[in-house]
Amino acid sequence: MKRLFLAVKIHANDRFTELYQNLCKECCQDKIKWVDLNNLHLTLKFFGETDESRIIEIDNFMQSIVADIRAFSFIISGLGIFGSKYQPKVIWLGTDQNEVLVNLCNKILNELSAIGFERDRQNFVPHLTLGRINLIYDKPKFNESIKKYNHKDIQTVNVSEIILFESILQKTGAVYKVVSSYKLGCKKL
Repeated sequence: MKRLFLAVKIHANDRFTELYQNLCKECCQDKIKWVDLNNLHLTLKFFGETDESRIIEIDNFMQSIVADIRAFSFIISGLGIFGSKYQPKVIWLGTDQNEVLVNLCNKILNELSAIGFERDRQNFVPHLTLGRINLIYDKPKFNESIKKYNHKDIQTVNVSEIILFESILQKTGAVYKVVSSYKLGCKKL
């Protein structure tokens, strides 16, 4: 069994890195498990524990799904939280209202549900997790930091491939290993 997910890999630019470092500094007293900048990604589908024999099935479907989709870009924009401002759970960055990204994700989710990989209960909300929150000591200060960066366009991301990652959980955090990659617009040979 492998813990798998499909994602778009994100390579942080200088502006993204600066925002990330500022947030870490402003929230340094809080207990937040920050995502390593090398592990940034936008999840399209989380499979969870998956039998290795199903990887070839995922590969075949993904190659056919991405064959007719051209490379595109989206903008990372808007800082937010999952949970409430009283009980925040996750700090994330969102994306612009990108129809291509949402359509791609819905196509992936619909096609994969046809072979037994059920859709999540929630609708797809494109986001990058920055940190998982354990404890916030000064919630008003924390909420001000979130509000300060809420509406800023951070980075344009060019998407030319989707990656199937294995998530290997370790005490120091997750390690992501590339299992397969799928170039957009490439027909299967």
